[in-house]
Amino acid sequence: MSLKLKKLKSFSGRKGPLLLIIMDGVGVGREYEGNAVYLAKTPNIDHLMSSRLYCQLKAHGTAVGLPTDKDMGNSEVGHNALGAGRIFDQGASLVNRAIESGRIFQSKAWSNVVRRAEDGGAVHFIGLLSDGNVHSHIEQLYRLIDRCAELGFKRVRVHALLDGRDVGEKSALEYVTPTEEKLRKISEEKGLDYRFASGGGRMKVTMDRYNADWNIVKRGWDAHVLGKARAFPSAGNALRTFYDEDPEITDQYLDAFVITDNEDRPVGPIADGDAVVFFNFRGDRAIEISRAFTEESFQEFDRGPLPDIFYAGIMEYDGDTHIPPEFLVWPPAIDRTVCEYLCAEKIMSFAISETQKFGHVTYFWNGNRSGYIDESLENYVEIPSDRIEFDKAPKMKAREIKDRTIELLKSGKYRFGRVNFANGDMVGHTGNLEAAIIAMETVDQCVGELLEAVKGLEGIAVVTADHGNSDEMFTIGKNGAREAKTAHTLNPVPLAIFDPGFNHEYEMANLQKQGLSNVAATLLNLLGYEKVEDYDPSLIRMITG
Repeated sequence: MSLKLKKLKSFSGRKGPLLLIIMDGVGVGREYEGNAVYLAKTPNIDHLMSSRLYCQLKAHGTAVGLPTDKDMGNSEVGHNALGAGRIFDQGASLVNRAIESGRIFQSKAWSNVVRRAEDGGAVHFIGLLSDGNVHSHIEQLYRLIDRCAELGFKRVRVHALLDGRDVGEKSALEYVTPTEEKLRKISEEKGLDYRFASGGGRMKVTMDRYNADWNIVKRGWDAHVLGKARAFPSAGNALRTFYDEDPEITDQYLDAFVITDNEDRPVGPIADGDAVVFFNFRGDRAIEISRAFTEESFQEFDRGPLPDIFYAGIMEYDGDTHIPPEFLVWPPAIDRTVCEYLCAEKIMSFAISETQKFGHVTYFWNGNRSGYIDESLENYVEIPSDRIEFDKAPKMKAREIKDRTIELLKSGKYRFGRVNFANGDMVGHTGNLEAAIIAMETVDQCVGELLEAVKGLEGIAVVTADHGNSDEMFTIGKNGAREAKTAHTLNPVPLAIFDPGFNHEYEMANLQKQGLSNVAATLLNLLGYEKVEDYDPSLIRMITG
């Protein structure tokens, strides 16, 4: 398919480059003592938000393809929407529809799970046990377990990754306890053997991303597959013990554990003949464990002898490299992203972030596509993230990203660039208000320097975010005490156009509905092109005459 952009008649862009700055996790929330964005000294962001070229965008729920407006946005669906220019049904919605229609149980992958179970193998479910609806949803797991019980699968094991990030920081028992009861009830009523087998906090066990720390995956492998970790009689007992030993510990940082029987033997190591389903629908933290289960030449850590198992993801987590090879629900087909059009027009561009968000400004931005669209026209720059809890180094790699971005801009090679500052999201997830304030002030300083560079080059900058996070760092509990909030928010995000050469060639369109998917058409306009026909409307309206 040949892609072509039409030039605007009234505006051809500026002499200099167009830079998109994504302040990850920076929403527009109420002004209270838990809003790090509000409390931080951010003169540059404040100035942008008071300009005439400013609006707010919806960045959650149906605006980014999620089932309802109660669903918080996330960086993956946010960057999909930013780069695609339209709204696509996303992970949770896709899985929900596949379960409701029964299509998930008609897939080839599910047939292989059934075959393993009928041949006497256990069925293992690994994933994030919460209803955060960002990586997974516990109700989807329950529907899968119920189907196993209906089909009479003799042995089912659950390997629970504990959240504390997209839900309350110490809420794991709210999910573990009813799941334990569900498994017990099925086992007793149907004469089956359904149990918890292992688990651990998501930031310590299994759910690494972007090759940041393979030791996290190895801890999961050792617990899930080899049955090697601290032993407990039940998942609930493991949680209560961890809480008693360290009252300050939160769920996402809990150590790996395994469940053992009365003779201290692990009840659910993954073995020859078994089937494994990873039930997270979001891809970034599912890719590495999927590689460990499916790659014959895997070399990231010593797995020991690879068991003869069937492994499937609930979705395909990387469409280009086909990780994993088997999956239950097909992902959205996102085509004709904004950068595909820019490459078709031979426009040079770059993308830059640190490791934690590098995949977002590349893979997710490009519609769940790995690698370059056109390596001759694009430059992707990754700044390695520190391997440290982010509230201990809240400045992260923002300054290094800023310095490298200025170099790229001043090279004169690129007409468009996109940069992601991860601080607002990654530090926001720690629940540390003071650290989040430092993070926001760092981002603001970097944004200010980038704006100066853009001004000197006679370009334009668009400053926005993909979802909220640091704008709500705590809530007030029923007892009046502060409770750290580590999840994303439902707040809108800012969008400001910084255009030093502005001469009233355009104005804000003031759309009735405006969200992240409106940004792509806006970028095309600012580069001097008409919006693509089926893209969502631009946030600006050209003034003719």
